[in-house]
Amino acid sequence: QVQLVESGGGLVQAGGSLRLSCAASGNIFSLNSMGWYRQAPGEQRTLVAVIPSVGTTNYADSVKGRFTISRDNAKNTVYLQMNSLKPEDTAVYYCNLYQRRWPHQYDYWGQGTQVTVSS
Repeated sequence: QVQLVESGGGLVQAGGSLRLSCAASGNIFSLNSMGWYRQAPGEQRTLVAVIPSVGTTNYADSVKGRFTISRDNAKNTVYLQMNSLKPEDTAVYYCNLYQRRWPHQYDYWGQGTQVTVSS
């Protein structure tokens, strides 16, 4: 089992910045992918950014150039630096860890942290 604990959400004015953190603990495999998703009211949960333990990062088009995902493998922690925030970035942000060991796949989610951007 894996636990994910998020922090760093809050209220910020448009143009401001926030940094989200997500610490993972438990049975974590050496190869995995960690990422951030978000869900606005009445909408589906969508990918924001993902970073594998080995490989390249991937961003949603809407956040490219504004958000940066990074990770500290020694601490099993993933970060999301969000700059130039816009009101449309308002959502609950969820941390995700995906890992697999054939034939099983494991998908874990944090409890979510609210990000609100005022205009």
